Amino acid sequence: MSELDKQQEDSLRQSFKQFNKLMLGMWRLGLGSFVNIWPNVIGRIMVLTHTGRKTRIRRRTPLNYAVVNGEVYCTAGFGTNSDWYQNIMVYPHVEIWLPGSWWAGTAKDVTEEEGALEKMRQVIMASGFAGRLAGLDACRMTDEALMEATKDYRLVHIQRNQARTGRDGPGDLAWFWPLATILLLPLLFRRRK
Repeated sequence: MSELDKQQEDSLRQSFKQFNKLMLGMWRLGLGSFVNIWPNVIGRIMVLTHTGRKTRIRRRTPLNYAVVNGEVYCTAGFGTNSDWYQNIMVYPHVEIWLPGSWWAGTAKDVTEEEGALEKMRQVIMASGFAGRLAGLDACRMTDEALMEATKDYRLVHIQRNQARTGRDGPGDLAWFWPLATILLLPLLFRRRK
């Protein structure tokens, strides 16, 4: 990888880190379905909760995903260097937040399995602007071109094991909306002097 390519990748990583903070905040405020309202532009976004391989601290990472034949797939676009990917390779038990559901599951790299390229194509097509930022047009690319462009990517299958409920999942900060409404209503109805 040339120095220019490395700089571009670092810049792209930093942009995604900032965007991911916004996406995670929206999911925590109960706006996960809203985040996914325009998938052709924004992409289909889920949140993956994983365990840090060194710290054993729970981490949350927003990721693009696709559901293919009822199964959830995502990609590590920065390959094996992605922290979340390295974490799930050590601790494969994860949780995923999807629009309207929350699941415990098991993550597995299926990059080398039969049919992986078509599943990779589906995830990239579902990634909206992120795929375009990476220079990928999965709808028009030949299999050979897609395989070459994604040779460093990793395809991950999340097998959903058990539906989850509780306070520490999607919408854990949704209490903010009633509180904000209560605090802002007096301002709306206050008479101006």
